[in-house]
Amino acid sequence: MVTIMKSKIELHHDKDPNVKSKLQDIVLAISWRELAKTYFDRSPSWLYHKLDGIDGNGGEGGFSDTEKEKLKNALYDLSLRIRKCADNL
Repeated sequence: MVTIMKSKIELHHDKDPNVKSKLQDIVLAISWRELAKTYFDRSPSWLYHKLDGIDGNGGEGGFSDTEKEKLKNALYDLSLRIRKCADNL
């Protein structure tokens, strides 16, 4: 039982609750709802909770390393799509 509790604590520490502050420059320019659906196949509320550093139950949460990498790749993809549209003008 101690091992289970320890692994839960370790998982909690692997979460980054500060992702939203790192995205301040673009937070109002992105459709987070669409990003949640397209890149994560999750609900908008799931992503908003992640960005706010809480879990679905109101406790502390955030992005795991895997989720941060997925978000990073989603933003890269979106930036390439925006650049392509701009180049077509």
